Amino acid sequence: MVTRLPRVVLAAPASGQGKTTVSVGVMAALAARGLQVAPAKVGPDFIDPGYHALATGRVGRNLDPWLVGPERVAPMLVHGAMTPAPADVAVIEGVMGLFDGRLGTEGFASSAHVATLTHSPVVLVVDISSSSRSVAASIHGLRTFDPQLDVAGVVLNKAGSERHAGEVRRACERIGVPVLGVLPRDAGVSVPSRHLGLVPADERDAARATLDRLAERTAAHIDLDALLEIASGAPDLADEPWSPAPMSAAPTTAGRDAPVVAVAGGRAFTFRYAETLEMMRARGLEPVVFDPVRDRALPAGTRALYLGGGFPEVHARSLAANTSLLAQLRDAVTSGLPTVAECAGMLYLLEAVDGHRFSGVLPATAAMSPRLTLGYREAEAPVDTLLADAGTRVRGHEFHRTLTTPAAGDGEGGGHAAWLLDAGADGFSAAHRAGSEPTVHASYLHTHWAGYPELADRFAAATHRAAGLGLVSTPVPSLPRPRVDARADAALPGGATPGDEHHGDAEVGDGLVDFAVNVRASTPPANLRHALRGVLDEAAHYPDARTATDAVAAHHRLAREQVLLTNGAAEAFTLIARALAPRAPVVVHPQFSEPDAALRRAGCPARAHVLDVRSGAHLGDADVAALDGADLVVLGNPTNPTGVLHPRAQLEKLRGSGRVLVVDEAFMDLVPGESESLIGGDMTGVLVVRSLTKTWSIAGVRAGHVVGDAALIATLRAQQPHWSVNSLALEATRYAMTAPAARQVAEWAEETSQWREHLDRGLRSRGVPVLASAAPFVLARVGAGAHAAWRDAGFATRRADTFPGLDGSWVRLAVRDPLTTDALLTAFDAFRRSGEAAS
Repeated sequence: MVTRLPRVVLAAPASGQGKTTVSVGVMAALAARGLQVAPAKVGPDFIDPGYHALATGRVGRNLDPWLVGPERVAPMLVHGAMTPAPADVAVIEGVMGLFDGRLGTEGFASSAHVATLTHSPVVLVVDISSSSRSVAASIHGLRTFDPQLDVAGVVLNKAGSERHAGEVRRACERIGVPVLGVLPRDAGVSVPSRHLGLVPADERDAARATLDRLAERTAAHIDLDALLEIASGAPDLADEPWSPAPMSAAPTTAGRDAPVVAVAGGRAFTFRYAETLEMMRARGLEPVVFDPVRDRALPAGTRALYLGGGFPEVHARSLAANTSLLAQLRDAVTSGLPTVAECAGMLYLLEAVDGHRFSGVLPATAAMSPRLTLGYREAEAPVDTLLADAGTRVRGHEFHRTLTTPAAGDGEGGGHAAWLLDAGADGFSAAHRAGSEPTVHASYLHTHWAGYPELADRFAAATHRAAGLGLVSTPVPSLPRPRVDARADAALPGGATPGDEHHGDAEVGDGLVDFAVNVRASTPPANLRHALRGVLDEAAHYPDARTATDAVAAHHRLAREQVLLTNGAAEAFTLIARALAPRAPVVVHPQFSEPDAALRRAGCPARAHVLDVRSGAHLGDADVAALDGADLVVLGNPTNPTGVLHPRAQLEKLRGSGRVLVVDEAFMDLVPGESESLIGGDMTGVLVVRSLTKTWSIAGVRAGHVVGDAALIATLRAQQPHWSVNSLALEATRYAMTAPAARQVAEWAEETSQWREHLDRGLRSRGVPVLASAAPFVLARVGAGAHAAWRDAGFATRRADTFPGLDGSWVRLAVRDPLTTDALLTAFDAFRRSGEAAS
């Protein structure tokens, strides 16, 4: 069989160059032209194919020579391009660097290896933000490293200017490599958040709008016709399409007679290969996806269970709350239901994960670990199991952050190990019917059944045998969508006092896109994570703050006596209230609630001075005069929640004899150049509070500091408990004060400014009043009902009626990337339309 299939591999010199963004954008843009795009991903990754499927409307597939064998890669590409209908073009996203494969194998399973196996031309995606003509030299090296490889073009990413792009373009043309497109650094082209990639069905509209925006911007910057011409130059493929059918005879039941395999899905279980379900159907089984978060029972007629990978630790609370499903699942599995559980699925069968009670099928618990376990593995079945005969060898991969501990007295957790890996025994193989063969196979190892069809054969045979026993047959009751957090929807009167201590983290919940919390990213950057992991080796020692204190002093050009490290900004306010015990404190509002709460707890409640939001919430001379008589004044700069940046000269007017001025600069590091900061010079009577938790995405670590008047700092230090700041926070502080970290924050500040402008512009174009902000959030008057409507549409926003001076018509919105912001704005448009229709 000869297959005509235009195709291209989008690869990169290294990870982090932008190939996922470009790949998803190209797929979405080509699909928007009406083309049938067959998406594929080099390697074992489950997450990127989720983006691919959303962009193309076709199943995202993996091409991994390690998992399925090199001889199956091209046939699987052809199968994906023919299913469910012939594709016009295949777009294959690479993995890591072009020639980076399994270590020690000369690039086995690399992007280049897959391009060679599928005879596909390669287009490179290259981040040029830190170089110019040297880019061409790197491309030349990649192009000539393997003569069998056809590097046919390049997309330049993150160009600083047209002049910068022109320099690189000319250098590429000199070596004969066509430049297919240039993406400016501020193009606003980026992959949606993980939530939008792994989107539940009822939130698909918002995700679709995000990808439409990505398609438009990709088409504007990349020559899609030139890309299609390169793809059309790929030779015909002579490979027979891969078939999910078994090699030998298998049961032929189908339709309503086919045994149902309950397949975990929904938000918590998103990792499974498309071919796995196809192989089940080819063996006379009927996979039916259920959602362990929402569904109260297994699908009707369930005769087997397949629990794939995902993020159960993220959704642990919701999973544990669905006790009716957990009870039924436990009874079914322990009665002998054939059950395969990979990674997240195995965790779901344990007694508990991070303290959340799960099904208790397996006598073990698990907890999150700071260490990521990631890599290819070779495994052997130690005994006959549900999936394999003893001695069967397979290849797979691991991807998890949990550690599993067998219950006391249960040895390896009961039964036998599921696999023997290089590092030792892994998982559980157990028989839950007396005298029966094993019925449970649970392991961290992900395997691809297309590479080992005998695993699918064995599972299917066990399921057909179980069908004759009638183990489970339960109707599925309807389940309304739960409210994630009822607290966030309770009405409060306008101008509620800050003592309510309502924080943005109360607004977030499973499955919600987070616009409520100002933490910059979902995880700390890689270099900081590496630094924090190293601290654990010294965790037996008590924290020593001297190095980090000196680093902060040097960074701010202060004496070390002017610096006190704190357990986040909240501890700083607590120390200020307790140590200074002011008689007439004033907090300038709207403002973060913690200063008020700390003063109230210390027995010296503050008077609120509320700035006029209608005039921009700026600190005017009349406001300064109104603060006469205060011995302590607290305000933010830029202020939470307004984002207003007060001029330093105006703040200086608040200083006075016998008065302490406290300025909360928690977000000042994301103001380019930190203009208007009160740090430096004469700081008599001044304390400035800083926090690292939001910018560095370490809210769980709690790292902050207060700097200023040395005598005041000494007074605070005398109130602080020993070892108040833990070793992780100290290392995070030290790291954040280094020169490379400062450069990174400067880049984030510029990026945040561009993203905030996009959000501000989108709101204003819809007639929404927005306060001029210098922070990584904006305060917008969207009208009553918008907060709840956004929540129903899948977006968490920060209610504003808990801040003095604001009511329920205001919300605070964290700054996110432009595409995710566009999804939020699309949901707002739908809210507006529904209101118009109702009226």
